[in-house]
Amino acid sequence: MEQEKIVVGLDIGTTKICAIAGRKNEFGKLEVLGMGKAESEGVVKGIVFNIDKTVYAIGKAIKEAGDQAGIDIGVVNVGIAGQHIRSFIQHGVITCSSKEDEITVADVERLTQDMYRMVVPPGSQIIHVMPQDYMVDYEDGIKEPVGMSGVRLEADFHIITAQTNAINNVNKCVRRAGLEIEDLILEPLASSLAALSDDEKQAGVCLIDIGGGTTDIAIFYDNIIRHTAVIPFGGNIITNDIKQGLNVLPQQAEKLKTKFGRAIAEEASPNEIVSIPGIRNQRAKEISVKNLASIIQARMEEIIEMAHAEIISSGFENRLAGGIVITGGGAQLNNLKQLVEYMTGMDTRIGYPNEHLGKSKIEEVKSPMYSTAVGLVLAGFRSLDEREDKYKDQREAARPARPAKRLAASRSFFNDILTKTKSLLIDDLNDKHEY
Repeated sequence: MEQEKIVVGLDIGTTKICAIAGRKNEFGKLEVLGMGKAESEGVVKGIVFNIDKTVYAIGKAIKEAGDQAGIDIGVVNVGIAGQHIRSFIQHGVITCSSKEDEITVADVERLTQDMYRMVVPPGSQIIHVMPQDYMVDYEDGIKEPVGMSGVRLEADFHIITAQTNAINNVNKCVRRAGLEIEDLILEPLASSLAALSDDEKQAGVCLIDIGGGTTDIAIFYDNIIRHTAVIPFGGNIITNDIKQGLNVLPQQAEKLKTKFGRAIAEEASPNEIVSIPGIRNQRAKEISVKNLASIIQARMEEIIEMAHAEIISSGFENRLAGGIVITGGGAQLNNLKQLVEYMTGMDTRIGYPNEHLGKSKIEEVKSPMYSTAVGLVLAGFRSLDEREDKYKDQREAARPARPAKRLAASRSFFNDILTKTKSLLIDDLNDKHEY
């Protein structure tokens, strides 16, 4: 039964590693059964730099989530991010081989697979290929070409690449933690499933996911992802600015940011003072909340400017009726929504992963900082459903007495982008010498 299917998402972030186990309830909402998290000491800006520390943190998070859910976790959906992520648009074209001059599922899949064979810079590999609009015999703007008459099929594809070494290190850490990767998913895609509504994706929206090491950008229009980017700044650099600017310890800087930080200095009272303990019996240090906010605002303005530049370069700035949705741990900063609206002139809201969540004993999961982990679980269920639909359609198409259906899975969002990644993971798992 659907309720018995349990999917686990594993978010390997810069500040935390989080595992969430969930299932769908009778209303189709996600019920979180268990959540585990551990401090991430082996990841910098989304890239694994210390295998042992990352393996330990993954194991700790998985054990905690498994104990809460009462299950043994062996398979996970893993997110990938980092400043090594690159994206671009590529045009593809094929001549269809059908004798009836009709576009088939096989033609669409062949056009998509051709994109994986294109040349990318050394040390990189394609992880996602996402079709934009199709063109049949020079007729453009087609969303679903299967079943149409025509001999020439074209499409624009959104290509996303990642460093091969970064992918291999993620695979190595997960395997050494005793787990198997079901799917490897770009983290802003996962976050979009948790934080964005279908109406927003249709109308046009920009997701800004502010993590610890990076800020991820994903722009949707007409329910299709149009642009992705990674900004190499996140919450950690703000913490570092506070540490240097106020001459405090890193852990003190983090607490100051989360408890008293504001994104707009004018909103802070000039008379509000925070006292923090001194080091080794030194006298306590008094910190002005307004000075703290000034440091935070300067760095947040830089991040927002870079995000706004990505929106402009995408060409969709004037077509985003859904405005901007901010999620991730950085979205919890006070007055951030107002600052983004002031700097971009676009409607902005904070993205909580609540829309697809059912009742749960773990209320903490509703925080924006868990949007990626929740999205990875939702992506796992989406992928499961679409695979089942594809197999069902293939069985229907194989029946000689009935005409083949137009296979919706040919345009399936996650099947399209996960097929190649899945094969790469299987190939990598064949190499066991490291054990």
